[in-house]
Amino acid sequence: MKKSGRHLGIILGAAAALSAAVATIAIAADKDLIVFDWAGYEEPSFHPGYVAKNGESPTFAFFGDEDEAFEKVRSGFKSDLGHPCSQSVKKWREAGLLQPLDTTKITGWDDLAPNIMAMKDLATTADGKAWFMPWDWGNTSLTYNTDKVDAKDVQSLKAFADPKFKDRVSIGDNVDDAYALASLAIGLKDWTQMTDDQFKQASDFLRQVHKNVRLYWTDTTEIVQAMGGGEVDLAWAWNDAATQLALAGTPAARKPDTDEGNSTWVCGYVRFKDAPGSEAKAYDFLNAVNDPAIATYMVNDWGYGMANAKGMASVDPKLLADKGYSNNDKSAENTLFQSPLPNELKAKMIAEFEKIKAGY
Repeated sequence: MKKSGRHLGIILGAAAALSAAVATIAIAADKDLIVFDWAGYEEPSFHPGYVAKNGESPTFAFFGDEDEAFEKVRSGFKSDLGHPCSQSVKKWREAGLLQPLDTTKITGWDDLAPNIMAMKDLATTADGKAWFMPWDWGNTSLTYNTDKVDAKDVQSLKAFADPKFKDRVSIGDNVDDAYALASLAIGLKDWTQMTDDQFKQASDFLRQVHKNVRLYWTDTTEIVQAMGGGEVDLAWAWNDAATQLALAGTPAARKPDTDEGNSTWVCGYVRFKDAPGSEAKAYDFLNAVNDPAIATYMVNDWGYGMANAKGMASVDPKLLADKGYSNNDKSAENTLFQSPLPNELKAKMIAEFEKIKAGY
């Protein structure tokens, strides 16, 4: 989730030259380290320490969503580091795709936010092994054009299914975010406990939303262009969409305080088993992105929080307030946290969402 497509043109150009059977290599630089990532995170401003030490950025390969990334790695694509989110880490680990992290080689490991590190089976497992370095976190929330949509008309997430917004809605082409929206809309905050009846209710809600959908966006660039161009007025989107729209002068805003709330996720980095590149450079990269100095850039330019608590404490309080991070103690209130789903339920969601998008 939790991603940007600011360099979509570069990525599409590179993709056209490569086989669809392999992961897209969009930015080829340091051949000793391959980072399998969401588009946009290749920005050197995220890892200046790595460039300073090694002379250039790593090579980046890109995926569109975590299920796609999972299948590519499981099919044999080789990379050193990956960037999954909270709902996928356990699945990747249990499939044998990952190797433990050596936390003695990660500067600032002890500075990672205690509330994130305490999440069960996320960063660490019961045996004390570390598998995931939390890094970026944020929300998927209702985002709307403030000139065309009255705030009172979008106080509830049920607005996505309101006929008055026919052909003016966009949600992500992402099963996790879609069912997070639907779960919230039916009053469910813990989707891991979803019953068969609740699954049907959530799916029926998404079918109603589908009637209003103009497009299912695949990256932030697409939804920013759609809202900026007046094609869409109401979206279920990540923090960086509203940030980029505001920077471009589009009258858009997030509304995380709907009656049902929003969805929260945490993403971060993992080391793949049988990583082909340099172990030393893998830790150089982890240390670079975990540098507290990165926090201001992440909050200001992307609208995301950083898992490094020391970094967040260094950000100007006014900026934190402007971006909605002034009271992180309440970040878990009125939200659905995208925790790992039972494999059977996730498979059902994937299959059902494909039918919904096809109009069935």
